[in-house]
Amino acid sequence: MDVIQEYNKKYEFFHEITGEAMRVHRKFRGGLLESAYEAALKYLLEQKGYTVERQVFVPMYWDDVRLEQDYRLDLLANGNIIIELKAIKHIDTQHRQQLWSYLRITHKPYGMLINFSPEGLYSEWYHYHEASGDIDKIKLM
Repeated sequence: MDVIQEYNKKYEFFHEITGEAMRVHRKFRGGLLESAYEAALKYLLEQKGYTVERQVFVPMYWDDVRLEQDYRLDLLANGNIIIELKAIKHIDTQHRQQLWSYLRITHKPYGMLINFSPEGLYSEWYHYHEASGDIDKIKLM
């Protein structure tokens, strides 16, 4: 297997999850609440063998002190893929920063930002490197 094939195989799950999101969008189109897309995508991913949790609480800490603030991840697949869903006209920097913050807070390695827009489905994929704190945007080659 060459380098490009290995790279694509490593991140194949991004493509598979996006494919299931496309199925949801084709069936329901744009215009529903985010929670409707969330429920449908969870169902389809579970049918594909993923373990998926909805509305996962993420507590905030300052060193060892738990703060009076929690966040909620829309979906967490296989315990290591954060899937942040939107149902808006277009994705902006603030939506990306929300996902990036979740990656940094949880130390989960993978994140997806999926928008069920009336104009079509949009998906971005990220890999968080805990050692460096860097977040790379993933593109299949």
